[in-house]
Amino acid sequence: MKIRNFGVEIWMNHYETKCELNLAETCVESLTVAELLDMAGKTDIAQELLPLKLTYGAIEGSVRLRRLVAGLYERQRMENVVITHGAIGANALVYQTLVDPGDRVISVLPTYQQHYSIPESIGADTRILKLTEKTGFLPDLAELKSLATPGTKLIAINNPNNPTGSLMDRQYLERIVEIARACDAWILCDEVYRGTDQDGDGITASIADLYEKGISTGSMSKTYSLAGLRLGWIAGPQGLIHAASIHRDYNTISVGMLDDHFAAIALENRDKILERSHRITRTNLAILSEWVDAEPLISWVKPRSGTTALLKYDLPISSEEFCIGLLEKTGVMFTPGSAMDMEGYLRIGYTNGEDVLREGLKRVSRFLKESVISAA
Repeated sequence: MKIRNFGVEIWMNHYETKCELNLAETCVESLTVAELLDMAGKTDIAQELLPLKLTYGAIEGSVRLRRLVAGLYERQRMENVVITHGAIGANALVYQTLVDPGDRVISVLPTYQQHYSIPESIGADTRILKLTEKTGFLPDLAELKSLATPGTKLIAINNPNNPTGSLMDRQYLERIVEIARACDAWILCDEVYRGTDQDGDGITASIADLYEKGISTGSMSKTYSLAGLRLGWIAGPQGLIHAASIHRDYNTISVGMLDDHFAAIALENRDKILERSHRITRTNLAILSEWVDAEPLISWVKPRSGTTALLKYDLPISSEEFCIGLLEKTGVMFTPGSAMDMEGYLRIGYTNGEDVLREGLKRVSRFLKESVISAA
């Protein structure tokens, strides 16, 4: 099976250890083990860990953890959840389970590249629904309806969206459900940034709760600041969970018992983690917004959720040239739009430390001014 290079992952792997200030990071600033345990009020974690016998553990995820994940949804139960190796593993399992050569798959763009490159590699009839500023980087519903021909197998969306930070509310998702139901398509919604909305409690509706063929994937990485656990999940109809678990037996067996244990601790204290995440995402987006307003060469559709923004720049260079030049001259790392099939744009991750963001933006401003001078 041939598959395209994974643009974003190759970029991150090559440069993230070479930068001084990482403004390409997509997770809310990661927690330390000590910070997590302090939130949980656990002063002696050794009492819990030392008796653990390091077997494979519960194959589909511990009952404790699956119940906690189900609690993130309105209508899901433990039986509707299987634990995976990150959301990246969850997404891959869904495609392996549902998609055959020739099946029509519709994916938005931009999004995480998995959602169109994996079905393409399978031989699916993969159609791209381009998101644009005209609709605030939301799917054009008329265009989606025209693509969703009878027999369409799956519609892949990403909510909140990576990299634009656009957000489909419950009503918008329900309209997508209507389109999917009319052609009997599954909807896979990558919801790894769910919980980071800029307003209210930060949590929008999940597709798994809105549609009988809705599949939600999530993880501990972005909103919950625990990417190092490499732990995610699929939530959806029990028949789909059973079918995906058959495929999962071939590539995962189980997640690590310690990862499962720490994820459960985190979700038992999710209110504290979400409070921290909201403080970081909302404070830092305000800082970024003020910076964008003051930069004549930068424009955007302001994110409503998530941890990243898509910036449009007005310079006569490619996005890769921009990002390499920025890194070499300032030590600041962005992600080029070309790595996401969105040339002419840059992705910034704005939810690391506030001091890192402020200093990084200051250096980017200097780089922009110098670029204008050199181009004159």
